[in-house]
Amino acid sequence: MSQRPDTGTLVAVGITLLLWASAFAGIKEGLAGYGPGELALLRFGTASLVLALYAVYKRMRLPRLADIPHLALAGALGITIYHVALNFGEQTVTAGAASLLIASGPIFTALMATVFLGERLTLWGWAGIVVAFSGVALITLGEAEGHLTFDPGALLILVSAVSTAAYFIVSKPLLGRYRPLEFTSYAIWLGTIPMLAFTPSLLRQATAAPPSATWAVIYLGVFPAAIAYVLWSHALSKLPASIVSSFLYVSPVLAIAIAWVWIAEVPTLLSLAGGVLALAGVTLVNTLGVRQDEPKTQ
Repeated sequence: MSQRPDTGTLVAVGITLLLWASAFAGIKEGLAGYGPGELALLRFGTASLVLALYAVYKRMRLPRLADIPHLALAGALGITIYHVALNFGEQTVTAGAASLLIASGPIFTALMATVFLGERLTLWGWAGIVVAFSGVALITLGEAEGHLTFDPGALLILVSAVSTAAYFIVSKPLLGRYRPLEFTSYAIWLGTIPMLAFTPSLLRQATAAPPSATWAVIYLGVFPAAIAYVLWSHALSKLPASIVSSFLYVSPVLAIAIAWVWIAEVPTLLSLAGGVLALAGVTLVNTLGVRQDEPKTQ
């Protein structure tokens, strides 16, 4: 496995980050008509349907029975726990605090990858992660004007960060046996099953929700869920988990740039400085971060 991203992988990561960055606005719009659990079910129910239609068209092979528990674990970590906990947590936690807590995800990924996958970052790699996280912290402080508030809901956000890191680790061996589209489909389908507990309340809310909220959640299901997760799985199949996750630090920088161009929201100097640090950290991880003698993971 190459330790450096090729052009195709970089494009996949870039599109994924753009789609995931757009998800925050979609979630905010969706919560105007749906509860956190109901939003998660409608979002991933939509993604499941899109992937199922494509699976039938492509005659996707069935997973091996021995792999189903492993696939179910991936779905529970990356889909069920991550999204339900995040949606509930964001009801009470400020956006800045949530962003900072989610930004800890790549740190957990790098630590877990060291223990479970045998990946080894160099000292420069760890320094890059620290620099990138510091950049996100500056962005967060800049956007929050120096004020961050945490409440018990912050624990749910932290659970989300840890669960998505564990999802990346669990995914690596499976992506050695399944194509990214296959793995993503199985993970999303299995991860959506526990959310079916919200079906009765979703049906009630759907009749009263404004169309804008419903369409926002459908968008979330098709693009930031189905398409973005397939692209991310492709990148994860090509690179070490610690390297791929470091790209998540680019997301806040993209969000700043989009807001600056789209709605003329001028970033603070602190946010701009944080953006530079975040990009510098990601560059450091991807150029000097991986040991050349690192064992190849499948």
